[in-house]
Amino acid sequence: MIIDVHAHAGPWFFSTDVGSVELNLALMDRYGIDRQIVSASEAVTYDMVAGNRWLAEVLQTQPRLLGYVVLNPNDLAAAARELEEYRPTGRFVGVKVHTTYPEQPLLSGAVRDALALAADAGLPVLVHTWDESVLGLVDVLERLPRLRVIAGHMGGPAWRAAVEAARRSDRLYLEPCCSITDRGRFRYALDRVPLAQLLFGTDSTLVDPAIAMGVVLEADLTDEEYEHVMWRNAARLFGIGTGPGATA
Repeated sequence: MIIDVHAHAGPWFFSTDVGSVELNLALMDRYGIDRQIVSASEAVTYDMVAGNRWLAEVLQTQPRLLGYVVLNPNDLAAAARELEEYRPTGRFVGVKVHTTYPEQPLLSGAVRDALALAADAGLPVLVHTWDESVLGLVDVLERLPRLRVIAGHMGGPAWRAAVEAARRSDRLYLEPCCSITDRGRFRYALDRVPLAQLLFGTDSTLVDPAIAMGVVLEADLTDEEYEHVMWRNAARLFGIGTGPGATA
């Protein structure tokens, strides 16, 4: 069993073949990924409402995929409406908040308020992290006791800071997908962060899952570590059923 907690669906503006849900499924089959939690690329980069609506339609016909409701911190009223509409469907199991495209720093008041909406809805949040500001998430988590955050990309080049942040809060999770593939990065996290806080993500289809697979397998996981990282922790965090014919 493998659950990928960081993936995307739909076209991006990059010059890569990332436009179809069929590619998501083909890559899942190639790498043995059973379930994948995706955000709509359009919702992340351009139009929150249209992108979430498109993804809701996709999820109706793709049982292997689950969704993140994308929240744009620049329009919190609309973000609240998006949560109200899609949370009850059961097909959206988390929230995605980006920082680059909305041009809101990770520790801005607007991002904090978006995280508070997710906390009130009881949904885990995947947040884009790419510098040492990831350490500030510890304070945000202390102020929002219902909040659970996944540090997307494990802080990117600031992965040591992300590890330190996860050591300070048991509601901060790390997933390793990244174009930064420093040797030993994931083993460094495994040796310092409680196992229950480590997840598997690929950034598919922007990045071939082979990269994240290599980052994780290079860490020479024990059987117990592999089981928890690759699916068990995600199943618990997102409430994903894993038996035959299971749904979220």
